Amino acid sequence: MKVTEAAGVGQGTFYLYFASKKEIFDELVRDLNRRVRHAMKEASSQGTTRLESELLGFGAYFRFTVDHPGLYGIIRQAEFVSPEMLRYHYDKLSEGYIDALREAMERGETAKLDPEVTAWALMAAGEMIGMRWILWGDGKQLPANVEQELARIVRGVLGTP
Repeated sequence: MKVTEAAGVGQGTFYLYFASKKEIFDELVRDLNRRVRHAMKEASSQGTTRLESELLGFGAYFRFTVDHPGLYGIIRQAEFVSPEMLRYHYDKLSEGYIDALREAMERGETAKLDPEVTAWALMAAGEMIGMRWILWGDGKQLPANVEQELARIVRGVLGTP
């Protein structure tokens, strides 16, 4: 088994912790999800407005993507290997996002919006922009013009000046 060879452990040891390769894959998705959510939450919590928090969260997501370019491949594989983990990944990302948008709307920091639709739309924007300009780009960071355009888009979506 290539997994145990790469890890330098025997197959018996592997099966003490995981009943199958799918279980280890599922744990990998959960771990990546926890880490990307932590990075985004830590960064966005530094914002003083919802717009600032959004942009800081996007920045953290893009930095995470630079540091972990395999994230995209693993999440894409989940569609075929473990569809329930694909759903888990996106549902977990959206949960806190929806709550934060709802709270910002209640504070008057955003236009009246549907927090769930808005969260999913912004998640899609971040994922596609990260794919295009980091994964398929130079792999280092977003170009300044892309950051500026993303800020303009987010501002428009949130309905902030």
